[in-house]
Amino acid sequence: MSPSEKWSLSLLILLLASVSHELDDNKIPSLCSGSPGIPGSPGMHGSPGAPGRDGRDGRDAQAGAPGEKGDRGETGQTGSRGLTGDHGDPGPKGEQGKDGECAVAPKSAFSAKLSEARAVPVAGSDAIRFDRIVLNEQGDYNAETGVFTCRVPGVYYFSVHATVYRASLQFDLMKNGFALASYFQFFGNWSKPASLSGGTLTHLIPGDKVWVQMALGEYNGFYSSPKTDSTFTGFLVYSDWKNSAVFA
Repeated sequence: MSPSEKWSLSLLILLLASVSHELDDNKIPSLCSGSPGIPGSPGMHGSPGAPGRDGRDGRDAQAGAPGEKGDRGETGQTGSRGLTGDHGDPGPKGEQGKDGECAVAPKSAFSAKLSEARAVPVAGSDAIRFDRIVLNEQGDYNAETGVFTCRVPGVYYFSVHATVYRASLQFDLMKNGFALASYFQFFGNWSKPASLSGGTLTHLIPGDKVWVQMALGEYNGFYSSPKTDSTFTGFLVYSDWKNSAVFA
């Protein structure tokens, strides 16, 4: 091919390429498109890019609202019993307490009898002196005067047993000068002694006095011998101290 022909062919190719670009850019459908070309080979992976800059810290957000309360879980199984711990050291000794009251029940009791040689007084204010003590642990009865003096307030029982001989007998059980009870036994000149017994309950307060006294001078048949006694007895039944700290 001659140089002029080569040049004309090159010019034609350039013209066609120019027109082809314009048609593609302007999307002119009137021209026929060519057949798709053969896909090219995949390119090689590029090298990693340089690390980016650090991001900026964000602002603190507001606290969120509390969530709803969850359902209660099921009760777990009881655990095994733990080992017994060591004994602790003894604590310090405390101060000594105050002396307490003695919780002993109140007592008052006596019994005495008339001695053989004792002369029985005639009627009057004198007490009959039962001078032979049988029991008098609290000392509330006075054998020298024949009088019982109350020390513990409460209810008492007093009794008198008399052997009646040689004369009839009448006597009074006295309290503070007044007769609590009177007793009488007729004696009919029998060959053997008779007997007379009597007793009564009474309430006493400390200082009250109780004794046995003749009622009539001619009825003084109190008698005592080695085998036959006349006795005066008294004892506390219950005390008024039931509400106290000691005897409650």
